[in-house]
Formats: sequence, C-alpha cells, structure tokens
Amino acid sequence: MGPVRLAPAAVDLERRGDDLLLRCPHAPGAPVRALGVLLEGWAQRDPSRTFLAERDGARWQRLEYGTAWETTQRVGSALLDLGASPTRPVALLSHNSLSHALMQLAAMHVGVPVAPISPAYSLLSSTHDRLRRIIATLRPAVVFAEDLVRYAAAVDTLPDEVAVIGDGDYGGDSTPFAVVADTAPSEAAAAAWAAVGPDTIAKILFTSGSTGHPKGVVNTQRMLCSNQEAIATLWPFLADTPPITVDWLPWSHTFGGNHNLGMIVRNGGTLYIDGGRPAPGLLDATVANLREVSPTIYFNVPRGYDLLAAAMEQDHELRQRFFARLDVLFYAAAALPPATRARLDALAQAEGREVFLASAWGSTETAPLATSAYFPTSTPAVIGLPAPGVEIKLAACDGRHELRVRGPNVTPGTWEPGGTITPPALDAEGFLCTGDAGWLADDDDPRLGIRFEGRLGENFKLTTGTWVLVGKLRVSLVDACAPWVQDAVIAGQDRDEITALLFPAPLPSGVSAAEQRAHIVEGLRRHNAAHPASSTAVHRVTLETEPPSLDAGETTDKGYLNQRRILERRAATVQRLYSTPPGDEVIEIPTKG
Repeated sequence: MGPVRLAPAAVDLERRGDDLLLRCPHAPGAPVRALGVLLEGWAQRDPSRTFLAERDGARWQRLEYGTAWETTQRVGSALLDLGASPTRPVALLSHNSLSHALMQLAAMHVGVPVAPISPAYSLLSSTHDRLRRIIATLRPAVVFAEDLVRYAAAVDTLPDEVAVIGDGDYGGDSTPFAVVADTAPSEAAAAAWAAVGPDTIAKILFTSGSTGHPKGVVNTQRMLCSNQEAIATLWPFLADTPPITVDWLPWSHTFGGNHNLGMIVRNGGTLYIDGGRPAPGLLDATVANLREVSPTIYFNVPRGYDLLAAAMEQDHELRQRFFARLDVLFYAAAALPPATRARLDALAQAEGREVFLASAWGSTETAPLATSAYFPTSTPAVIGLPAPGVEIKLAACDGRHELRVRGPNVTPGTWEPGGTITPPALDAEGFLCTGDAGWLADDDDPRLGIRFEGRLGENFKLTTGTWVLVGKLRVSLVDACAPWVQDAVIAGQDRDEITALLFPAPLPSGVSAAEQRAHIVEGLRRHNAAHPASSTAVHRVTLETEPPSLDAGETTDKGYLNQRRILERRAATVQRLYSTPPGDEVIEIPTKG
C-alpha cells in the first residue's frame, strides 16, 4: 500500500522586523455548530457502525453510533433534571469508558459544560487537594464516577448538594448510570440542544499543572469543531477510510479528549478504549488489545512509543498485528527521541509498511491543534506549520521567539466560580501568548516547519550569559541514554556549568543497578563528546530513586515533568550537584573526548 493522502506542505510568511507571521494557505471546511451534529449525522447514516468499544473481560463491549445518539439525548435530559446548567457544570472523575463518553456527549448536547478531571487527582492523591480546588472552582451540579466504591474517598470530599451518578455503594446517595441512561428524552433537552451554538461552552479542561496549579480552560464548540475541520483539511486520508484506533490517552486532557475522540466523531471512526498505559506493569493490557485490534492510526506520547517498540522487538505476533493496516503513527506533547524513531521505522520496514510519522503542537488553550507536521520530516522537535485557519506569530522575546496563536481554536479564557470567564493573556494584536519558544527549522525554506525550542520559562542562562535550551537538551540526554533513562531535569541557572537529575527507567529482568549506571555514564560520555559546548555538555548527574510526586506537583498523570517544581522541591540534591566535593550519589561526567 502506498503512502496516505496528505495536504502539500505550504505556508504564507510575513516578516515584521524581528517577528515572523505565518499562515496556512489551505482553507478549512466550514465547521458545524456543535460536535453533536457530527454524532447525529453518523447515527443517521450508519447507526450500526461501532463508535466506541471497551474491554469487558475477554470480549469487547461496543457502542454503536445510533445507540450513542439516542442515549445522549436520554442522559442529557436526566442531567437537566438534576440541576445541571450552563453555570452548574458536570464533572467526571473516572477513566475513559463508554459511560464516561456518554456523560460527556450528553452534557454538551444540552449546553452544559462538562469537566473531565484527571482520575489521578482522585486515585493517586492522598490529600485530594487538587480535586478539592477544582470542585470549588467548578461548583458542579452533577459528578460522575463509574465505580463509586473505587472512588469513594474522592466522592466523600464533594459538597452535599452535588448529585452523584455512578455504580456501587459508597455509603452515600447516588443514581446508577443505567437509571440515568433510561430517562425519557424531554422537551427541555430538545430545546437546549437547539440552542447550542459555536459560542456554547462545551468543556472545561483543567491544565495538567505542569506549570502550576490546574486552571479550568474553557473550550467552546467553535474551538472543537474548527480544530476537526483543520485536521480533516490537512489529512484528507481520513475521508478515504474511517479511522480505527486503540487509545489510552485520557479524555481529561486535550490530546485524547479533543484531538483523538473528536477525530473519531468527525470521521465516523472507531475508538477501542485501551485500559493500559505506558508504564511498567500496565503495558500488558495495551499489548493484549493490540494483538486483537489492528489500528489504522495510532496515538501516543514518546515514552509510550519507547515501551511499545521494546515489546514489539520481542514479540513478532504483536508487531505483525500492530502494523497490519497501520498508516499513521502520531506523537505529541514531547519530542520523539531519534533513537525511538529509528526503532519504529525499523519495525515498520520489517513488516513492509510505509507508515507516516506525524506530530503537532498546541495546548489546552488551542483545543489543541495550532501547528501540524502533516508532511514528512526527519528533524527532531519540528512541530510543523500553522493549521488551517490559524495564524502563528514568532514574536521576539529576550533573544528568543515566543510561539503565539490567533484563530477560532483559541480559548475565551478560564472558568471562575459561578461561570465568569477570565480572558487569556493576549498581545496587542490578539495573539495568545503561550510561553513556548520556537523558530524556523530552516531559515531558507519555511515549508520545512517550525522547530520547538522548549518553554521560555524553563530555559535559563549560565553565568557566562549563554542560554541553555532545556527542552532540546532534555531530549538529547534521554536519547543518548536510551533505554536506560526515562526523563531528565536540567539544572544550572546562574551557575558555571550544567548538571542534571536523571530518572532511570525500571530495571529490565537480569540487569543490575550497577550495569544500568554504567550504560548511563557511557551514554552521557557520548553526549558530551558530540555536544561539548557549555550550553549542552552535562558535568554531573544524579540518578533519582524517588519517583516524581503527583501530590507535590512534580509530575502529571501522563508523566510530564514540571522542571521548575522538581528543582525547587529537590533543591538539596541540586546543591550537592554543585558542592565541592560533590555528594556521594553524584556522578561526574567527562566533558572532553
């Protein structure tokens, strides 16, 4: 099979002194008024087509488009009966599931903002501080948790006036989901659906907290629907064959909940909900699912691809099933290390597949797509070109360039208690200031895309005045130490040299900690030999034994590290990295030869 159909790489560029303004010349299709219009359309055209499926033991429980549309109307009616309204949202605490999807769709159907909240805030936190803060901000009328026994501790923190939907006896009042789903469709729900339009708030997505406390970013129907038209314009192959995917990415985040789930609804595809995760012990569920379902498009974060590649290198049957009809591998949220990319390419070639490796950039505030690498690229950290309908400004900022966004995908602001909205940080021309840095991958050919250069707030200067690009250096270190290091935190602000806190990958069977340490040291030697400049060479490292803490804000449930928070919380470790002599746990790395 030949390569998939893609729009040709194109960009209109305007130079404004030190700034650049980039636009996409591809015109997007007109977005529908609401995501539910797309669901209704597929329900009418092909009601028996599988929309979503989830594991029920050894079998897949399937939700067809026709049933999804009918149940959405019933659940929407029940939500209005329970007091949900445009200013009293619906909050979802639990993991991706058929019921979770129906709760989302139903709330949006009746014009009620829905807030899928990271399950980690309920299950992995001992204090529930973030959950309490989010609930206080939302003031929801209804909260859903699929398994009330499992979520009992979290549900117990809710105000008494909140109506609880879910299954199981947790010791308080609740309504089973089956009862809600059996509610007769009401005239009030029909009227509410008729009033839903582009400016209606669809979702409130709480940012992962990678830069601070979670804030509720408002996502309107215009944002969601314009994003899907932009994707369809750049990826015309989606119209050739309805996409089929096996996806674990949480719907509490914009990547999984907007980009992926929205793409399925837009194109009449099928999403198999993956209960696995890219983590030791949890990948087995993903592997089992991929042995049964061959995706046409697959989404993951770089760490997920690293673990999956290792599994496929040892499991020929898994590799065959995974690549049987695969056209696209998509990654986002972090740069894909070159070593991981090479492994994926080799695996695809072994199965005779020509797979397109795609990426993109955006944020919760942009629903999420702002740029897309919808063309082949081999340069690490290239995030593509502006999406259709979106303008990107590369604005000069302290010797760097900030990525700023203007378009129909940009949020009107953040949700405050009672439903007021605080506008986002826009510049004088109405561009969203993202805090991310970037520049052209090739000054002579802008069609080769924009290169991501990390967070402006993460980058720092050494005492020499030399800038250290943290995002780029982090990827380089992880790549040099693959597969022995899971992530890296870079230190050195106002210091003479760079050091790093490394988080080792779990030890493979039969490998000792001493052997792992030796591999890491050798990888760092190679890195320093290839990158000897003061802005890239790493002089000392520690191998952190305490994993990043979710409660302390060091990480998110998807594993993204908050560099600044880790450096603050582990300041004593950083001090030992720079002590003379260094602490016993500090490894010194040669910086020459």
